Amino acid sequence: MAAGVRIDEVFVTPSADEETVTAAAATGAVVHDVTSEVLARAVDTVTPQGVAAIAGRVEVTVEEAVARAAAGPMALVLVDVADPGNAGTLLRVAEAAGAAAVLFCGSSVDPSNAKCVRASAGALFHLPVASGGEVLAVLELLGRKGVRRAATVVQGGAPYDTTDLTGPVALVLGSEAHGLPEPVLGAVDDLMTIPMVGRSESLNVAMAGSVLCFEALRQRRARP
Repeated sequence: MAAGVRIDEVFVTPSADEETVTAAAATGAVVHDVTSEVLARAVDTVTPQGVAAIAGRVEVTVEEAVARAAAGPMALVLVDVADPGNAGTLLRVAEAAGAAAVLFCGSSVDPSNAKCVRASAGALFHLPVASGGEVLAVLELLGRKGVRRAATVVQGGAPYDTTDLTGPVALVLGSEAHGLPEPVLGAVDDLMTIPMVGRSESLNVAMAGSVLCFEALRQRRARP
């Protein structure tokens, strides 16, 4: 509601916060009183919080997301990121680090997936998000708009903290299992690697994205 998202219906149990329910009803949402058992069967969380809502989807077009990215300072391009928990975490991190947009490309999860929405911790409603774009077309469009495209690779890229991420820049992250396809790697401006000294082969995509998002923020904060 604070983000201006349309709330259609709210389902509440006796334990729900009354102030929240009253605020939802004031926006025109239809409020349904239900038992805790009914709500538990209707949602996929193990321990629901006593309130659930049906809200309008929050998405922008690919073209609008690219325009936001071109305005800077940073955007995320997710390529075949299938795990909703990772995707939601990346949305949360991107919003916290000041990203202008996030684009879900290829076979990435639907950003309105329930687990993705929860993992985003509200960031989905405060950040321009586009989905369904063909990745090479999106990268080409970003390049034409003057956005530098920096992709992550496990080995062989420049150290991430030596790459200029002050923007406008799009951080391109690949799938958890396979990384980025070769055609995508050939369509970007920079390849980055996060140096590691332990035995782990790679980082979880959400963790890698977190490192890069906040490195981009650090670089921006360090500028005069």
